[in-house]
Amino acid sequence: MGGQKFEYDESGSTFFYFLTSFLALVLVPCTYYFWPAAVAEEEQEKEQCEVVLRKYSKLKKPEKWKGLQKVTQRMIIVAGWILMAYLVYKIQQFDYEYANFDPYDILGVGVGSSVAEIKKAYRKQSLIYHPDKPTGDERKFMKLNKAYLALTDDDARRNYERYGHPDGPGATHFGIALPSWIIEKENSLWVLGLYGLVFMIALPTVVAIWWYRSSKFSNDQVLLDTTQLYYYFVHKTPHMVFKRALMVLAASLEFEKGHNPEIIERPTDNIELPQLIKQLPNLGEKNKERPLCFAYSIKARSLLHAHLSRMKLPEDTLDQDRLYVVKCCPILIQEMVTCVSQLIMLAHAGRISRLPSLDTIEACMKLSPHIVQAMWDSNRNPLMQLPHVTEETLRAFVSKRRPIRTIEQLLSLTPNERSHIFRQFTEEEYNDILVVSRKMPHIDMDINYEVVDDDDNVVFTAGAIVTVTVNLSRRNLGDKFEDVPHEITHHKPEVLPVEEQQAAKTNSGWKKPQKKVNKSKSKAQQPQKKKGQVTKKEESHQDEKKEKSTAGMVQDRTEDLAPEEKVADYTDDEESASHSDESLAEEADTESHRDDKNNFDDDAEWERFQKGLTKREKALEGKSKISHSVHCPYFPEDKQEHWWTYVCDRKKHMLITAPYQITNLVDQEEVQLKFTAPQKPGIYTYQVCLRSDSYVGFDQVQDIKLDVKEAREIPTEHPQWQECSSDEEDDDDNDLGKDDGEESEYTTDEEVTDESDEE
Repeated sequence: MGGQKFEYDESGSTFFYFLTSFLALVLVPCTYYFWPAAVAEEEQEKEQCEVVLRKYSKLKKPEKWKGLQKVTQRMIIVAGWILMAYLVYKIQQFDYEYANFDPYDILGVGVGSSVAEIKKAYRKQSLIYHPDKPTGDERKFMKLNKAYLALTDDDARRNYERYGHPDGPGATHFGIALPSWIIEKENSLWVLGLYGLVFMIALPTVVAIWWYRSSKFSNDQVLLDTTQLYYYFVHKTPHMVFKRALMVLAASLEFEKGHNPEIIERPTDNIELPQLIKQLPNLGEKNKERPLCFAYSIKARSLLHAHLSRMKLPEDTLDQDRLYVVKCCPILIQEMVTCVSQLIMLAHAGRISRLPSLDTIEACMKLSPHIVQAMWDSNRNPLMQLPHVTEETLRAFVSKRRPIRTIEQLLSLTPNERSHIFRQFTEEEYNDILVVSRKMPHIDMDINYEVVDDDDNVVFTAGAIVTVTVNLSRRNLGDKFEDVPHEITHHKPEVLPVEEQQAAKTNSGWKKPQKKVNKSKSKAQQPQKKKGQVTKKEESHQDEKKEKSTAGMVQDRTEDLAPEEKVADYTDDEESASHSDESLAEEADTESHRDDKNNFDDDAEWERFQKGLTKREKALEGKSKISHSVHCPYFPEDKQEHWWTYVCDRKKHMLITAPYQITNLVDQEEVQLKFTAPQKPGIYTYQVCLRSDSYVGFDQVQDIKLDVKEAREIPTEHPQWQECSSDEEDDDDNDLGKDDGEESEYTTDEEVTDESDEE
């Protein structure tokens, strides 16, 4: 490749290839990720609740600048694709000109033109395209010069006829796809300064800022200082109630302006906040604990109290702060639950002295659904989650005949009963309540517990690892009552045929009522009747015995008769053969049953193995956080249904397994919880709990009982070990025999002769 040239090429095809490749690498992923997707309008029943409409209106407010952002993104992406189309067109032009080099066409002469005509045409066009002329074009002049040489010079003509180009085979041009002004002496200082600015100042600064910001947060984007705050207060108060957990949550540093620049401090807070504090009882603003007594903590706490009480706040000031505080709460509560569970596990391991109770972690869990639904823990009526239901209208659901306390009981009523209860609501409000209640979740929880990787997976020994598999299946509450009939139903009488009706009429005369006979007396009288009377079954049985005995007597008397002897021998052989066939059939059945059992065990193990592989694949894919949207009119954003499941011992108020958060329960989900069985034998009762972080009144608890046996002793003897030891002894005896003079089968004749010579 000695004839190749390498030079900077800012106007040739190489530079365009570089620009096209670089632009495609940037433009394709940007189009995929940043092209605004059209929002599909789902056909859902409209909830005409006033609070829901207010929530949707607030969510649509920021769409003004979002619409401008979408338009800007589309314009930039479209401009990028137009630029890429232009670059592709230029590359095609370069390739076409190089592949279709026609000197006659360039000079504008015919194929059979003479040398004089070629020179005349060359001079005429060179006066136009020469670089020194005002109309000059260096590129076209170079192309004109090559065409002239291809028709006048012998070497150039030969190269053109053989290779299609006057420069010959060594004319392949490799250009460095960068502009040539980079290596010019006048621009060297500027280029060096640009490299130093980008790679020595800008890039390290960006990396340092990213690392400084990311090092402050955990994996769930919670401040590490907030996590330390949770550790401190949970360790300080291991038995925490709902209001204490709410106070600690309001002290999170996400609500402090020094740690979070999104927090807005307004001058109006000095006027509006004291007025709000006066309206809130049991706020605890006189608490002297740090940072519970700080201004940001008292403000966040007062906003949460007002949110749980469903109080109306000034829309432009305090209500905006309330929306931001409530929006941050689910992530912070999950971090608080994680901190409490970690401290409990550390206390079990003996690392810390104070053990947080089960009530502490459950109080933290209760915060999430109550904040999402804007309800206090004292108001435990789940009907308050429905639209248009307030404390005043809640009295209609309480009646002496049938008090309605859950949404499931509400849907189980007949339409007439529901219309009677909702008589004070309008028809639109009644439809809104039914639509929302039918969308509530109904969870079927199936629990299986075993000892995995053990011969007897149902036998629980002391210290064994117990695996609790929780299978959850979710459906809407309305689907449950569409499939199952109502509890209160009016059964219609069965319509019988005409003949049966007539027979019933004829037999439907008055009868004298019969006295009931005592069962004990009848049982005592039955044996007395049997003593005096003989039943037909016993008579037939006695007749058979008599016939057999007479047949035996006849056979004894007629021993001399050969045919009868043969017949008797034949029947005995046939009976013995039948008995042997039956025994063989029973043995075959038992063997086939064993084979089927072994095959079933193999299939079960294979299914278990496949389930393990699918679980590993799901774990590698990661957890999705999209399940079902929650009806939460007081929550500022779209909330997805999440669940916690864990094992606890309510008798000892102790958490057994760390709570596992389920974020992707769409239809079905399987969760495995593992814990160590107690060290002492006995019967233990645990509770498997399922808690919602979005709804109140949908928690479930199921008991599991473990019959813990004593741990198995470590085996010191085994039949296989004895076989191995006997084989080793035989090998030692063989070695001794060889030493005594026994010849091995692998000895050669030379070895034998050498041994005889030595003797």
